[in-house]
Amino acid sequence: MIEPDQMHHQLRGHDLNASIRPMSVLDVPKVCAIEQRVTPAPWSEQIFRDCIHVGYTCVVVEHAGDILGYGVLSSGAGEAHLLNLAIIPERQGAGLGKGLLQYLVDLARARGVETILLEVRVSNVIAQRLYHQAGFNEVGIRKDYYPAAHGREDAQIYAMTLTDRL
Repeated sequence: MIEPDQMHHQLRGHDLNASIRPMSVLDVPKVCAIEQRVTPAPWSEQIFRDCIHVGYTCVVVEHAGDILGYGVLSSGAGEAHLLNLAIIPERQGAGLGKGLLQYLVDLARARGVETILLEVRVSNVIAQRLYHQAGFNEVGIRKDYYPAAHGREDAQIYAMTLTDRL
C-alpha cells in the first residue's frame, strides 16, 4: 500500500519507467499545455494553482524530466473526488493512466477514504473503459455537466467503494 507521505512513486508503462511526484506551481504551465491537448474544455492555470494551494492531492507523471500526465484528487469526510486525470496522447494506452489511477486509489485508501467519485464525459469511452477496468461502477448521470463545442455534454458519474462493510 502507498503511504500518504511518500514523495515519489515508480510507475511502469509498457515501454518506460516513470515516476509520480507532487505537482508544484512550476509544473502548472506544462500541465496546462497537456490539458489543452486532451480535453475540449481545459482547466486554466489558475484552477490548477488553486487546487495546489487548497491542499488537494495534485501529482504529475514524469519521465526523464518530461511531464507525461497528471492527476488531481480532493478528499475529506471519508470521500474522495477524482477531479482530473490525464496522460499525453502519445503515451495513452501504455499503462500510465492505469498506474496513476491505481496510485490515487491506493493513496485514498491509505487515508481512510470510503468512496471515490468521479465524472467522465459520455463521449470519453477510453476513460470509461479505464475506470470500469479499475473497479469503478457507473452510478448516475449529470445532465449538461460539461461545456462542449456545441452546447453542453452529459457526464457519467462513477464510484468505487474502498471499504468492506459487514
